Parts: sequence; structure tokens; C-alpha cells
Amino acid sequence: MMMFLFGLVIGALAGAVAGFYGARWYMKKYFQDNPPINEDMLRTMMLQMGAKPSEKKLNQMMQQMKVAQKKQK
Repeated sequence: MMMFLFGLVIGALAGAVAGFYGARWYMKKYFQDNPPINEDMLRTMMLQMGAKPSEKKLNQMMQQMKVAQKKQK
């Protein structure tokens, strides 16, 4: 009985450590493949589309993206 509990505790600890490092690796890979959009990227996209971005317009678009992101959750 005592060995069973010891094995259970050791297994739970090993699973927690493995889960932590697995999730950490996955998130690093995800953000490397899909970096979050910042103001510089937004400015570049607008310039490529032929629009001259003003600071006000950039701030409005960043706010809209934040609001849309919150709605998805």
C-alpha cells in the first residue's frame, strides 16, 4: 500500500513536470510561428496596401484588434 502511494505521488510529480515543459515548448514554438501583431507590422501592412497610416488610425486599429481578441475568448 505504501509503495503504491509513493509511486502515485512520484508519477503525479513527473506528469506535472513533463506537462509544464511540454506546454512551454509548445507556446514557444507557437509564438515563433505566429508572432502577435504589433504597431510596426500594422504600419507596414497599411503602407503595402497604399494607405498612409496616421498615428490615430494605428491606435484605432490596435484597439479594434484587442476588442476582437477579447470577444473570441
